[in-house]
Amino acid sequence: MTKENHDWYTKMVRTLQINGKSSRTQQAYTRAVRQLTAHCRKNPEAISEQELEDYFLFRRNESQWAPKTLNLSYCAVRFYYLHVCHREWKLLSILKAQKEERLPHIPSRKTIHHIFSCVTTFHNFVFFATVYSCGLRLQEALHIQPADIDGQRMILHVHRGKGSKDRYVPIPSETLVLLRRYWKTHRNRQLIFPALGRGHTTGATATTPMNRASVQGALARAVKKAGISHHISIHTLRHSYATHLLEQGVNIRTIQRYMGHSSLETTMRYLHLTRKGQEDAFGIINTWMSGFSHDRA
Repeated sequence: MTKENHDWYTKMVRTLQINGKSSRTQQAYTRAVRQLTAHCRKNPEAISEQELEDYFLFRRNESQWAPKTLNLSYCAVRFYYLHVCHREWKLLSILKAQKEERLPHIPSRKTIHHIFSCVTTFHNFVFFATVYSCGLRLQEALHIQPADIDGQRMILHVHRGKGSKDRYVPIPSETLVLLRRYWKTHRNRQLIFPALGRGHTTGATATTPMNRASVQGALARAVKKAGISHHISIHTLRHSYATHLLEQGVNIRTIQRYMGHSSLETTMRYLHLTRKGQEDAFGIINTWMSGFSHDRA
């Protein structure tokens, strides 16, 4: 990286940090601006509003970036030009990509258990069970510390969540037993799921958690072994947690709190992923109407 390029990067990181953005957001935002500079072949401070408009039209029409990818780039570039370069371009106020309204496939509880039975290593099995039974994001589960677990109250303190928001979620007794059993295999003081290294010899002293790609790959192999054709990711387990709780009649406000959603609207989407409420309503309406036709005979 040249000194000129290093300057914009340093300024942006400093501003992101002052703004309270997480390290992952910092990486994503600086990567998006780096893509812009690589495409335009000039320092971002030298890019004009017209060039920026041409860039995004190219990404939308030629590169055919997905709305989610476009929106991330919009947010990053908008942040850079508004808060680092202090430019009030009209273009920055209209950048918006249509949201994708794709509903994820939600496997049944029976299917989840079948997938878990196909996991070949104990550490991955415990990890997946924890993600599913506590409704965690991948990053949240990777960074669980022993001090986060309150065995007496049967709760898990999640304080590395999205947006740096803390929350508490209940830990099922079986999950707690699994976590304790697994921790005793390495006894790392800082992490429940430490990087084990080759030969699983570094667990006790590791300062970083298990590799994201390794965990994702392990789940993909288990899904394939289970003969499941649908795409199932770590995040699918989190979606399944919320949907299955809803199917069992848990109040949606409680699910919102467990999931760490700021808006109830985000949690409400799980209503679209279950037929339980529809089936209940159908049965109730049938009961209301029973006998009506006989009365008219």
